[in-house]
Amino acid sequence: METEPFETAEAQGIPTVRQQSVFVENSVGQLLRLTRLFDQTDVRILALSIVNSVDCAICRMILDEPDRGYDLLTGAGFKVSEAELLVVALPHGKRALLHTWTALLNGEVNIHYTYPLLIRPNECAAIAVLPDAMEQAVDVLRSRRFQLLDQDDLRKFDF
Repeated sequence: METEPFETAEAQGIPTVRQQSVFVENSVGQLLRLTRLFDQTDVRILALSIVNSVDCAICRMILDEPDRGYDLLTGAGFKVSEAELLVVALPHGKRALLHTWTALLNGEVNIHYTYPLLIRPNECAAIAVLPDAMEQAVDVLRSRRFQLLDQDDLRKFDF
């Protein structure tokens, strides 16, 4: 029986990036162990967010080479899940976040979570965003002339 490939936002032409969520034991040295995996490779961590709980932590990461990063992480025994996010280049000015949140609110888009990138693509601050309605968020942001970056845009960025 032939199966159809999974539909992803990227496959639908939506500019997304892949996020790896890595589940780590909540103990001393685990974040260092995780980041050292990339030390001897050219895979770079472009964004990082850590959610801590009593017995484990979730490290959300955006990597410039998500396929290679996934292989490194799972090969080292980490449990990894993936999700697609939007990366929004923030407009210049001190009210960049206010304008971004206002645009999404006016479009009736909720945000599950967000975190900043460690890099500045095109000399702009940028944030990763997981909206509740991906297509709607893209439409709203594009209609208000926000720049959305995809995985290729981030891969091209040179530190």
